[in-house]
Amino acid sequence: MSPRPAEATTAVRTHRTALLVDGEVMNERIVVAPRRGDGMPRPRDAARVGVLRRMAAAKLKHRGLDALIGDVLLISSELLTNALLHSGTTEITLNLAVRGECLRITVVDGMPGRAERRKVDDEAETGRGLGLVEVLAEQSGGTWGTSEDGAATWCSLRVPAGQRE
Repeated sequence: MSPRPAEATTAVRTHRTALLVDGEVMNERIVVAPRRGDGMPRPRDAARVGVLRRMAAAKLKHRGLDALIGDVLLISSELLTNALLHSGTTEITLNLAVRGECLRITVVDGMPGRAERRKVDDEAETGRGLGLVEVLAEQSGGTWGTSEDGAATWCSLRVPAGQRE
């Protein structure tokens, strides 16, 4: 009797996700130089926004919220950039938290002043960020706004049914 040939096997690595439960997904703070006037932020401060985006993507993926990554990264970028450009603060915090059927994205700059959507013409190079935030929130059944004192801007996105426990 001849030996049987060994069967080929392939190891498959499956993505393990944490259970989706209410709670904090991420709470990270960056320290930036206060911005004065209309000058651009320091390149290293602007790069920190990208670092927070990558951290958010990893945390969302770990929690099994892959379907929200694109929208969360765009919204986070807009809210973080607004804080960096318009608040004059030295600390900016990005918080992601699941509450019920929603993921809440909050950017805290600690400075008074409410973020408001501006009307812009077709030629404007800036000013569309909060309009994008509003559209993405509405499309997911969520909303956005600012805290009473204006120190935080937030956006809630509904978690897709297939990603809820």
